Amino acid sequence: MAVMSEGPEPGERRLDRPPSDRYIAPEEDRPEAASGSLARAVAYGAIAALGGALLTVLLGGVVALSAGLLVVWAAAGNVIGMVTKLGAGAAVPTSGRAFLAVALALLGVAFGQWGLWWYAGTEGGVLPLVDYLTTTFGVLVPLQALLAAGFAWWGAR
Repeated sequence: MAVMSEGPEPGERRLDRPPSDRYIAPEEDRPEAASGSLARAVAYGAIAALGGALLTVLLGGVVALSAGLLVVWAAAGNVIGMVTKLGAGAAVPTSGRAFLAVALALLGVAFGQWGLWWYAGTEGGVLPLVDYLTTTFGVLVPLQALLAAGFAWWGAR
């Protein structure tokens, strides 16, 4: 029965460390790991989603854009994904970041559509929410949700 030794056998050559360690910066030269948390990811993403919703009300209600809201939500979805990723840092796994970003983007679209309906009510509109959105924007509302979700997923990865 052979006894296993900790060190190299006589005549055996071993390196003190792997050759790939030469590419790693010394401990004192490394920047601190970016801190992140789930709460920070939610906060950053929610602020961006709220900004997209407010932009929707401003451009869709006051300026009366309709198809241009697709561009707004494509850009807002991407921003939501990126800031969610920034806020999460390494604390939240990629799949969790992506799910969170998509959920916040969809909530932002929903809040923006509700804001458009509310603005229309202040201007004398009397239709219920769903009737107003389908009559005024039609298929653009689900397209906004798809674009926002897709770009948020992409930005969070």
